[in-house]
Amino acid sequence: MCTTCGCGEHEVTIGGGAAHQGHAHAHADAPSHGHGGGHEQVEVHDHGHAAVAAHAPGPGATRRMRIEQDILAKNNAYAAQNRQSLAGRGIFALNLVSSPGSGKTTLLCRTIAMLETQAVAVIEGDQQTSQDAERIRATGAPAIQINTGKGCHLDAHMVGHAMEKLALKEDSLLLIENVGNLICPAAFDLGEAHKVVILSVTEGEDKPLKYPDMFRVASLMLLNKVDLLPHLDFNVDAAVAYARRVNPDIRVIRVSATSGEGMDEWLDFLHAGMATAQAAKRETVDGLKRRIAQLEAQLQGQPP
Repeated sequence: MCTTCGCGEHEVTIGGGAAHQGHAHAHADAPSHGHGGGHEQVEVHDHGHAAVAAHAPGPGATRRMRIEQDILAKNNAYAAQNRQSLAGRGIFALNLVSSPGSGKTTLLCRTIAMLETQAVAVIEGDQQTSQDAERIRATGAPAIQINTGKGCHLDAHMVGHAMEKLALKEDSLLLIENVGNLICPAAFDLGEAHKVVILSVTEGEDKPLKYPDMFRVASLMLLNKVDLLPHLDFNVDAAVAYARRVNPDIRVIRVSATSGEGMDEWLDFLHAGMATAQAAKRETVDGLKRRIAQLEAQLQGQPP
């Protein structure tokens, strides 16, 4: 078990159905942390999943690095399958990541209400309970809950199973609400088109500097709960500057599910993404049709 992040060999429950084993962050052959006769060993678990030892790593550290790299390789293979499945059906998928309490679920509920007739489904990730999925279902959108137990993030294998259970519609929107955590989800591709990081103004504006990996891999930052700004000592300009220090290309939208500020711009982002996914699907289908027509013409031109 990785005692740093809480991941380990654990059972994952998807939508109340049968459990399956989650990925294991194996850390066998851990080096001694004693101070006698050598340099102190320091393990850094940044969920690039490389355990790094100070000075020259021993055989145990090398083995951990290999195992953890294998874990990410397997996850990336599942993510590629998810991405291919989504692309083939014109589905625009987002991976929503944040600290606990950032307001992700409230924002999702308001988003679904404003989308109205648009087809949207939600995958909810939490260590325990199905409360967030129940809140989403109350809006009329289909949702499935993944309980990760001791796991601190969703992985592509879990999401693939959830996608099968949801029976996603063609040309739709899939919103994946990851486990509240600004560290581990940064390293795990789920097959999404974009990671969207949600930073609440009730948190510190220095979060992008403290957790740079998450902001570096995100395409969009939603600065949430901006209706509370008059009551808080939060420097919006500093928060945006810090985010762009680690990711110059990150887009920022100020939003509030309560006041509605920024929600139209957020929905424009969703609609543009959905249109792009649908256009890519049509282009793929048209290309296949042209190829089939070419093959049929070749066959017809052959002598019997």
